[in-house]
Amino acid sequence: MNLLEAIEARHSVRKYIDKPIPQDIIHMLQSKVEECNKLGNLHIQLVINEPKAFKGKMAYGTFSGVTNYFAMIGMKADDLAERIGYYGEQLVLLAQTLGLNTCWVGLTYNKVKEAYSVDKNEKLCCMIALGYGKEPGKNMKRKTAKQVSNISNITPKWFQDGVAAALLAPTAVNQQKFHFEYLGTNDNNIHRVKAEKSFSLIGYTKIDLGIAKLHFEIGAGKENFEWV
Repeated sequence: MNLLEAIEARHSVRKYIDKPIPQDIIHMLQSKVEECNKLGNLHIQLVINEPKAFKGKMAYGTFSGVTNYFAMIGMKADDLAERIGYYGEQLVLLAQTLGLNTCWVGLTYNKVKEAYSVDKNEKLCCMIALGYGKEPGKNMKRKTAKQVSNISNITPKWFQDGVAAALLAPTAVNQQKFHFEYLGTNDNNIHRVKAEKSFSLIGYTKIDLGIAKLHFEIGAGKENFEWV
């Protein structure tokens, strides 16, 4: 399964079966965590066999069987949330290619201080549940390409493909508060794309934008454009 196939196959899953993740897969996930932390200047941590975070009042009735997760942590900064989304979704898509299911989780979890470390001036932004789902999840209703971009019959095919991939990105309560704008080429004949978030009472739009931008890059091909 390549990344585009993972994007199409991935659905948010909240209920998991009691099946341990093999050590070789854990090693691959941990290696990717280390890569994302280095490239994104983050402190993401993979937590295995820890049942407390998704039990009790906060997670009751929403999640079940979750004992593995990514704690999405980084140094406080204006762009932290977007980086969390961009690099966290890389972990989500890798997990999908390895036969695992995931779910981004903003609020419905408990903080378990002994399971991971949040250093001074760092923030736990969210978590990503991880494991073998009871079911693969289901398709959600999506906005149209024209609702989230300036797509037209004269925008490049790669831009259209990027928007299509972004529309499959997970967002908080499926709000899809992002917009992609094709800006043409600059003096060096490099295609330019602008990505923005819009206002939401729910929040999490910066994380959502980071996730959507990764999807766009995978669908469009990073070699075809530059962000503005």
